Amino acid sequence: MDQRSILLVTLVIILVRRHKWKGNKQNRETPLPLATWRRISYHQLRVATDGFSESSLIGAGNFGSVYKGTLSDAITVAVKVFNLHIDGAFRSFDSECEVMQSIRHRNLVKIISSCSNEDFKALILEFMPNGSLEKWLYSRTSTLNILQRLDIMIDVASALEYLHHGLQTPVIHCDLKPENVLLDGDMVAHVSDFGIAKLLGEGETMKQTMTMATIGYMAPEYGTSGIVSTEGDVYSSGILLMEMLTRNKPTDEMFTSEMSLKDFLKESLFHSVTKVIDATILQEGEVHYTAKINCISSVIELALDCSAESPSGRTNMVDVVAELKKIKTRYLKDARTR
Repeated sequence: MDQRSILLVTLVIILVRRHKWKGNKQNRETPLPLATWRRISYHQLRVATDGFSESSLIGAGNFGSVYKGTLSDAITVAVKVFNLHIDGAFRSFDSECEVMQSIRHRNLVKIISSCSNEDFKALILEFMPNGSLEKWLYSRTSTLNILQRLDIMIDVASALEYLHHGLQTPVIHCDLKPENVLLDGDMVAHVSDFGIAKLLGEGETMKQTMTMATIGYMAPEYGTSGIVSTEGDVYSSGILLMEMLTRNKPTDEMFTSEMSLKDFLKESLFHSVTKVIDATILQEGEVHYTAKINCISSVIELALDCSAESPSGRTNMVDVVAELKKIKTRYLKDARTR
């Protein structure tokens, strides 16, 4: 083989390796670019949602409403329409577009397209047939067993781990709560609603904002100083874990400035966990009772670590995911041996 042939072969190998590296990087971090999104017009959305009718309405948030729609090719979608008369709606739409175009993970709701003109803005999202975690926690007819709750906890923690540690530009969700956790047909959890999310710039560990999140779920430093950080999301995840075990909202009337949901659970570890846990997942004398008690106590301890008053005292989401998986594995092992 002459020198020219050797150079040509070397160049081909370099280009192939470079292409593979880029491909792997894109699959790991980024979705398809905005230019490749499916084009969906306002007229198509009107037809899909029966004119944005009340019968198609499946939810409402701070900045607008969500409708169930069926596109012309029979694909079912969720259409999030922003109420542009509400202060902050334009900013919320822009924020979601900016964040959603740069992330992809199995536990995040996927964006299919957007539709935007001067007086109409909407996001077209993957439809979640089992609705929100909020609906399941407080339903009178449906319940989540302990394993389903553990799986949802792991799904949500995995999404936050990716947002905080799996991207070049970390993303702070800022509004984690049961309403923003959606369940697909297989009961896999997907974190949604990035309307007030923040992207951290290079070297940044926190941002200051005037946008308020949901009372009860936001970290103390967020409520007092408007400081948001990945540690603030960790705090919210701790409150979410507590709510999933107790079926009590952090804003319930029984909780006051002297006795929060966190204080309530902290005391239960020293007295009786059974008195504060959702009765649908724990009944005295049932099969695997001891295994469940140990599992629930471990989750409570983790939730308390996540919701420490000081940001520096909170567990990061990498460790949260690892610990939740350990708790689940231990529970399955204990349940088999009893």
